[in-house]
Amino acid sequence: MNGYVSLLLFLSCLTAAAGEVTVACYYFPNYHVDPRNEAQHGEGWTEWELVKAAGPRWPGHQQPKVPAWGYTDEAAPEAMAQKIDAAADHGIDAFIFDWYYYDDGPFLERGIEKGFFGARNNSRLKFGVMWANHDWIKIHPAKRNVKPEVLYPGKITRDTWDKMTTFLVRTYFAHPSYWTIEGKPYFSVYDLTTLLNSFGSMEATRVALDEFRAKCVEAGLPGLHLNAVVWGRAILPGETAPTDPAEVVKALGFDSVTSYVWIHHVGLEKFPENDYLSIQEKYLAFADKHAESMPAPYFPNITVGWDSSPRTVQSDVFYGGGYPFTPIIGNNTPENFKGACRAVRAWVESRDIQPKVVTINCWNEWTEGSYLEPDKENGMAYLEAIREVFGGGR
Repeated sequence: MNGYVSLLLFLSCLTAAAGEVTVACYYFPNYHVDPRNEAQHGEGWTEWELVKAAGPRWPGHQQPKVPAWGYTDEAAPEAMAQKIDAAADHGIDAFIFDWYYYDDGPFLERGIEKGFFGARNNSRLKFGVMWANHDWIKIHPAKRNVKPEVLYPGKITRDTWDKMTTFLVRTYFAHPSYWTIEGKPYFSVYDLTTLLNSFGSMEATRVALDEFRAKCVEAGLPGLHLNAVVWGRAILPGETAPTDPAEVVKALGFDSVTSYVWIHHVGLEKFPENDYLSIQEKYLAFADKHAESMPAPYFPNITVGWDSSPRTVQSDVFYGGGYPFTPIIGNNTPENFKGACRAVRAWVESRDIQPKVVTINCWNEWTEGSYLEPDKENGMAYLEAIREVFGGGR
């Protein structure tokens, strides 16, 4: 184990020394059958059902989106192998899987554990996880003016944390394709407020994170790379006023911060549609300020688009209300996306940030209108844009 870890560390250092930009793409694994979903929606349900049911909600609205590869099962190794080849061929270095673990156990894990682990070519692509520690709510689809029910609370117990982190170290971090930075496994946290609420205080949360780091060292790894997805302003347990997120990042000892999607930072002020180029400009202005304010390196984000209308009851009137009844981002053509890739690459290369990492939303957020997978309209054009800007054939 120790010799293998040393080899991983050596290879990681070689990659870092090359000074290349690492392209890490989020992956939302709700496109395979899961028992929790079947209990809610019926036998064989996946989120493809919402993609199929979507329709235009106003004149000129481009729905439904039709996948060029068909409605594939990501838990099937051959289907995941197709995705891995396409990603690696077009300049993507890693999938960051949205990863769910609640007090009663994991959810949507078969995309990794059956699909990715079973794929013949999984050595071509790294994978990491972003712990999506938010409440899972009943929005598949959501009905207008109805407060969604919480199905699985994001807040967990200390025992669950211990079980979860032990599982990660022994199973995921031990996989030869797990993504590391300076040899340290990359682990990202989506919601800082929920993380803090799980442990009850800033101090207790820091202890829990430090214990996770120690587990990695005990397993022969050089440590743990902790990443925070910073959006909004975290609220400390027992308080109502938000706290400066930079203070939380520093107090909890995160090694880096990033974003999940542009709309976390840029309001969609026009209904029903906002121009992609305008949102990009506003995001880059945000990134300038955010990077300066953070006590850890900021990995910028590229967002493909935004349209969460497939997650709404299609017979309801669509309006500019709360998620998922939100305005969309339009004009997100492959050419404009390529321009965003160029702008973000220039942004990260112009700064003294190490390592140089860019995150992309998303490989397959079909029901949020932000996906790289080929569809019948654009084919591989979005992936070709990444290859042209960042290089391919990893």
